Amino acid sequence: MLTTNPFDDDKLREECGVFGIWGAEQASSVVALGLHALQHRGQEAAGIVTNDGTNYHAHRGMGHVGANFSKPKVIRKLAGSAGIGHVRYSTTGETAQRNIQPLYADLAIGGFAVAHNGNISNAITLRERLVQRGSIFQSTSDTEVIIHLVATSRKEEPVERLIDGLKQVEGAYSLCLLMPDGLVACRDPMGIRPLVMGRYGESIVFASESVAFDVIGATYLRDVEPGELIIVNDDGLRSFKPFEPARPRPCIFEHVYFSRPDSKVDGTSVYQTRKAIGEELAREAPVEADYVVPVPDSGVPAAIGYAQVANIPFELGIIRSHYIGRTFIQPSQDSRHSGVKMKHNANSALVEGKRIVLVDDSVVRGTTSLRLVQMMRDAGAAEVHMRIASPPTRYSCFYGVDTPERSKLLAAQMGIEEMRDYVKADSLAFISLDGLYRALGDERDASAPQRCDACFSGDYPTSLTDKEQGDGPKQLSLVGNH
Repeated sequence: MLTTNPFDDDKLREECGVFGIWGAEQASSVVALGLHALQHRGQEAAGIVTNDGTNYHAHRGMGHVGANFSKPKVIRKLAGSAGIGHVRYSTTGETAQRNIQPLYADLAIGGFAVAHNGNISNAITLRERLVQRGSIFQSTSDTEVIIHLVATSRKEEPVERLIDGLKQVEGAYSLCLLMPDGLVACRDPMGIRPLVMGRYGESIVFASESVAFDVIGATYLRDVEPGELIIVNDDGLRSFKPFEPARPRPCIFEHVYFSRPDSKVDGTSVYQTRKAIGEELAREAPVEADYVVPVPDSGVPAAIGYAQVANIPFELGIIRSHYIGRTFIQPSQDSRHSGVKMKHNANSALVEGKRIVLVDDSVVRGTTSLRLVQMMRDAGAAEVHMRIASPPTRYSCFYGVDTPERSKLLAAQMGIEEMRDYVKADSLAFISLDGLYRALGDERDASAPQRCDACFSGDYPTSLTDKEQGDGPKQLSLVGNH
């Protein structure tokens, strides 16, 4: 039986990462390297589209970047000095070749390719309107709505058509596009999803995270600003702010879990922020213990911060196997529990007889926390205290994060003490939302939040048209294939 790894089932997942470059010899090879660095943002499929000045070239496939772009003949086929790439997860519904990005279409204005990180919260409403006007959709992705909005716009210039289309879109988007104007990068007016700009020799590059620049040897320049649209072509770089100004609300969970710790998000080191979260958590929820143990790998920085402030030794009480992917072959349902130890295993010699503080990044369904606590007890731990480096996740995300329906979120159904009893820990504590903001260097303004914290607070920064009309699934994007 082929089954999803039970640990990965109980984590929130970012659905994609984007990368774009203009003016590089054999751009496809640079894009492929950049996508390798963003692989953690999407492991179901990868794609690259390039332009050689005359023609567009595309290669898309299921699986990891390496499986699709390791062969020289594939890279050579993707000719041109401009390219965009995409790695993705899906949410609900089908995972199909037709939904792999970048999506490409021949429009009246010329070739048009788009890679999208985010989620359009009025995608179904827009799609129904476009279909009634004669549009024929080839995928079930919300991203294709952007193509049809551009195709049906009555504006004359390509970039004006793009702006006209995006002004009809609700929700979150960070985009890399190839179109007649050149390479275009754009971020939604609230900047919910991240996008950064760098320089690679004489070329301009864009990526979901700065770590992609480190891998290719590029220099980080700055974040693409919320509501900013940047065009790069042979004439240089032009920046626009074509949308109505809005108060920025970048996703707070990028700092907690999604981004790689060696990235910068909003100009801040993710690793240092996660350590600061652990420090704040130790001040808010101290406990007497022998060791602080991280849930690898995402819990490590917060556990280091917690240990330093609490003055408790940091130890690797759980060892993670790095050779288990999101799926594995399982001989029978009876052996399902063995999948847990395939991913993580207790360091029994260290844990036995000790009081353990177990630090993890989040609790979603609670199944992982339950198994980890039991694993510590089976290894002989005297006490197991769970500390979570984010507030309770009580609400679903509609902006490009694979969140379970609210009825499946443990914190939406239970109070803290009930959750503690469910996971069978000796104590359980989450960082407060105010504490999370402090760790990010902010004082939270509950009346005007500086970040999108809707998964914790339920305060959604945009309209949710499809949800309000009852049309959309939990991710609103038809099947969430973006």
